Amino acid sequence: MTSSTPLTHEALQQALADLFAPWVQALNLQVQSWGPGEVTLRLPQSDQLSRIGGMLCGQAMMAAADTAMVLAVIVHFGAFRPCSTVQLSSSFLKPLSGQDALVTARVLRAGKAMVFGEIDVRGAEDGKSVCRTSTTYALQ
Repeated sequence: MTSSTPLTHEALQQALADLFAPWVQALNLQVQSWGPGEVTLRLPQSDQLSRIGGMLCGQAMMAAADTAMVLAVIVHFGAFRPCSTVQLSSSFLKPLSGQDALVTARVLRAGKAMVFGEIDVRGAEDGKSVCRTSTTYALQ
């Protein structure tokens, strides 16, 4: 995705296929919505991402959170900017079982070299937060 690519729902969905490793693509993330410096992805419930009792595993939530934040950075700048995760800190609030997750990433501050953001993971059906993540990215 370049600055000449119009920022559309389809372009953001395509960025998931173009910019991320196959194992991230296997999460089947879907762009739900986006706005200034913000993106919401849907992480479908899957037995492959669940632990005993059908609970969504933390590793899947963190991968989805990190991925959503990269898309929020794209929305903020209007184009892909190479970046590296410097810090990703997650607090797991409660288990999520039997429903998809909605992952909303927001850019809090973006400078010339660093981007700071926050992500909320919540149940798609009940809207309850299950994970809160803060991130820092270095822009390259």
